[in-house]
Amino acid sequence: MELRMQALKVLCETDPTRKAEQARALHLAPPALDTETRLSAPQGLPGRPDRPLLVPADQVPTRSPFTPLGRAALLHAICHIEFNAINLALDALWRFPGMPQDFYRDWLQVAGEEALHFSLLREHLRSLGHDYGDFDAHDGLWQMAERTRDDVLARMALVPRTLEARGLDATPPIQAKLRKAGDLRAVEILDIVLRDEIGHVAIGNRWYRWLCQERGLDPVDLYPRLVARYEAPRLRRPFNLEAREAAGFSPEELAWLNQDGAPGPGRDTP
Repeated sequence: MELRMQALKVLCETDPTRKAEQARALHLAPPALDTETRLSAPQGLPGRPDRPLLVPADQVPTRSPFTPLGRAALLHAICHIEFNAINLALDALWRFPGMPQDFYRDWLQVAGEEALHFSLLREHLRSLGHDYGDFDAHDGLWQMAERTRDDVLARMALVPRTLEARGLDATPPIQAKLRKAGDLRAVEILDIVLRDEIGHVAIGNRWYRWLCQERGLDPVDLYPRLVARYEAPRLRRPFNLEAREAAGFSPEELAWLNQDGAPGPGRDTP
């Protein structure tokens, strides 16, 4: 089966274990690629299990790592983000025809790495006596994927370099709390996640700028207009400027972020 069709098949998979295994296998041994065929979206995307129960974001309780249950809930929230990230990468891979071959190779790499993150976090969560699905979660990442399903430029602007880039900011404070709580294995896993996520956000930046150039648009001027048009959440301090710079944000973009992109301090939890 052709790569983009296979990515869509994996996206439809509802079992988290099989989805992660299939995404990693697809990354390691990709089939032939057809960049031009326009595929149709089946009903029920993305495939996901009956649990966790999805609730509005403001109904997901604050998570503290300083009790066993709180630490499990926090790690579950991060695990859920990584499960969603598998779906987001697979969706970018199959949904948008007519892009250069490297676009699809990039998102295939992301899907494989997000599957590894999910598997590592789930394994650690199980060591704490819990599993993926044991806690409620929210669906904010996929909601933005739905809003941007008809425009690859908006998708690149508002998923990898907006919502997923928030992980660059949130991860070090979470690691500090987990380290204080004595969960060094969780800190090690998040080191892997942060390293790879810098690369994933860089991929989003790369293709956002490429698309802006193709359409004759200024990426810095366009971005706040896309935020407003698609009602993206405004990012909140603190910002991991070093990681954002490593992920390819320009000095002009970082200056805008500090001045106008954040209304004030916010929670550093997922």
